[in-house]
Amino acid sequence: MPQVTANGIRIEYETHGDPANPPLLLIMGLGAQLTLWPIELVEALVARGFHVIRHDNRDIGLSEKFGHAGTPNFRRVALMRLFGLRARLPYRLTDMANDSAGLLDALGIDRAHIVGGSMGGMIAQLLAIHHPQRVRTLTSIFSTTGNPRLPRPRPEAMNALLDRAPANATLDQVIPIGIRVARAIGSPAYPTPEERLRERITRDFARSFYPEGPARQIAAIMDDGDRRKRLRQVTAPTLVIHGTDDPLVPVEGGRDTARAIPGAKLHEIPGMGHDLPLELVDEIAGAIAAHAG
Repeated sequence: MPQVTANGIRIEYETHGDPANPPLLLIMGLGAQLTLWPIELVEALVARGFHVIRHDNRDIGLSEKFGHAGTPNFRRVALMRLFGLRARLPYRLTDMANDSAGLLDALGIDRAHIVGGSMGGMIAQLLAIHHPQRVRTLTSIFSTTGNPRLPRPRPEAMNALLDRAPANATLDQVIPIGIRVARAIGSPAYPTPEERLRERITRDFARSFYPEGPARQIAAIMDDGDRRKRLRQVTAPTLVIHGTDDPLVPVEGGRDTARAIPGAKLHEIPGMGHDLPLELVDEIAGAIAAHAG
């Protein structure tokens, strides 16, 4: 797969579909490689007439890593945020949004439809705030505003997400952890078969196993704080997609996002959790395509 230098770092990306079609950039979430966007969803968007680009965020997958920066002190980040201060971090969410803008620059794309999932939704929101001229439309999927008054994740979902394998873990150790995470945050109405989970975990482990990066990404999320006032600046037509049964980012996060962005539309999906089940590919791709159209 190709790499480019974007925003001063190496970014791994791939493209699908006809480059003459409208570009659509997919931005994935915390600790997730670009492969977590199901290829079935990518193909469904290509079939609906888009040139689809997906990339690894910094500090994950095959993009540039920041291991030299060490592990952030979460308590310090949270306390400083509480008092309106900003901790010194290796990078912030705005840097990750600038990465996406830099990728568009490197590919010669002036404007694109932007779709972000979870932390990727936060990055997409910041892209729309800080680079409005680059965003044709914005779609925020199972993401949130950073509003501290919103419902918290269910304990079992948060615990599973934080249960990461050590850097020297083997595939046999990683598979059960990955399955626990998928079961804890996934869609209750659309459980992924275990064999498919094993195949996905094995594929991603072989591609890149880097459990150190998510800690720095979590610190960037904590540091960014409440985006509601900033989201009022968004001018791009916005669609918010959220599952009503999301245990990690409760549906109130999506509702809050739709309230914060002027004119945003909210598309709630019953039975959907914090994943992209194959059974919902047509509905999600259809909603994105109708919005982008």
